[in-house]
Amino acid sequence: MKKKIAILGSTGSIGKNLINILEKEKNKFQIDLISAHKDYNTLLRQVKKFKVKNIIITDPSSYLILKKKTNNLDVNIFNNYRELKSILKKKVDYVMSSITGVDGLYPTINIIKHTKKIAIANKESIICGWGLIQKELNKYQTEFIPVDSEHFSLWYSLKNMNINLIERIYLTASGGPFFKLPLNKFKNIDINKALKHPTWKMGNKISIDSATMINKVYEVIEAKNIFKIPYNKIDILVHPKSYIHAIVKFKNGLIKIIAHDTTMKIPIFNTLYFNTNKTINTSDLNLGTLNNLNLIKIDSRRYPMIKLLNLLTEKHTLYDTIVVSANDVLVELFLQKKIKFTEINSKLFKYIKDKEFLKYRNIYPKNLNDILDLNKYVRLKVLEKVYKS
Repeated sequence: MKKKIAILGSTGSIGKNLINILEKEKNKFQIDLISAHKDYNTLLRQVKKFKVKNIIITDPSSYLILKKKTNNLDVNIFNNYRELKSILKKKVDYVMSSITGVDGLYPTINIIKHTKKIAIANKESIICGWGLIQKELNKYQTEFIPVDSEHFSLWYSLKNMNINLIERIYLTASGGPFFKLPLNKFKNIDINKALKHPTWKMGNKISIDSATMINKVYEVIEAKNIFKIPYNKIDILVHPKSYIHAIVKFKNGLIKIIAHDTTMKIPIFNTLYFNTNKTINTSDLNLGTLNNLNLIKIDSRRYPMIKLLNLLTEKHTLYDTIVVSANDVLVELFLQKKIKFTEINSKLFKYIKDKEFLKYRNIYPKNLNDILDLNKYVRLKVLEKVYKS
């Protein structure tokens, strides 16, 4: 019997990688649902290739275009995620949630009840809504696997282990495009330079987050949430080769190091095929890199975003949503050439220290609307503050 699959965000890099993996064994998988925001051309190609029966495309104009283009196809097309219950009447075997940003939170939480296993690549869901996600996972007995290379590596290392045996974990960062740039030249960073990630091919938003290093702050929050490890047991190491993704030091003196090539195909493949005898073609052990690991403690002068961790609480509060939402707006403004690269950091710190935002350090999300409403509010307030300054 074919395994049933649903992909939220099938036109992004994670979704496309998964599609390429599934294509090699098309006869063993049935894709029941794919979704995107705007990219109707890629969606249409995927529909035809896999004979997908259900599509969600949320941009209104793209929805109308795709509806016309699928007139002669046996396919149901929707323009929102409120229809998940009618689309997925029985549990599918596997869901990939890879929608970018806070927009991915609603569909991620609401699809958990409809799947046996969910792989989540959406950072914002795990940061802002982890408590709600965990509640749904437990309620519907849905297996969860993180997709980020760092968190997949930790998940792989710690599966079925006692978390109390951990002394410390280390997440690695490439250092981004400005690892060697003199500090006095940061004021001259432009968009093209910021988007040139040295080791990974990523979208614009995540490339900027990697350049500022807030991406790694997010990953620390994710690790704390998923594995229940306090911040004081998590360190960040700069590793320009991006070959090692996580290191775990145990109290018994042993150390686990998880390494793999700089391709998301490996963690994605393993979320799908974990604990099977399936093989993925990869390069041989990279002895050149292993003999020159160059692991370096992170410098907060070069990456001041790291200091955000001092403002965050160990508990899962709405303050995490404020940080994510404010950063989203500031990155958008930088990509629109409205603010400088260094202002992403300086304005973020300034705004999230406002009294109106600091109070959320002690307020917990009770439901999905708490997070979504706060996200909208913060976005508006940050835009207002930027244009007034």
